[in-house]
Amino acid sequence: MEYSEKVMDHFANPRNVGVIEDADAVGEVGNAKCGDIMKMYLKISDDGVITDIKFKTFGCGAAVATSSMATEMVKGKTINEALQLTNKAVAEALDGLPPVKMHCSVLAEEAIHAAIADYYKRKGLNPEEFMGTCDMNCESCGKH
Repeated sequence: MEYSEKVMDHFANPRNVGVIEDADAVGEVGNAKCGDIMKMYLKISDDGVITDIKFKTFGCGAAVATSSMATEMVKGKTINEALQLTNKAVAEALDGLPPVKMHCSVLAEEAIHAAIADYYKRKGLNPEEFMGTCDMNCESCGKH
């Protein structure tokens, strides 16, 4: 299996690894088929900007690399901008992923969306009003 230099760099030197103890939002997703688990922590300013983001990922190198790249892509962005992040954009930013590893980029997108949903819930808001009705079951909806 061939990985791009960017995938190898983000695997060997992942950005934004860790935990934010006083996070404004936490999202965790997993893939039962491969065993990958991603947890994202967000710090969000009063004006809705993601000022800090950290992740913990248990999984393969592609899972670590996609988590790392996704955090880089949404750090400093607004919540709405972060919601526009797609697994395809994460994979493209890494100069591609082998087809058998594309599910890792889906998990990265889902983890960010799960964290944002958690943020809205903590604010007493219904995430569906802001994010739509995604149930995070990508296989059933076919969006990804």
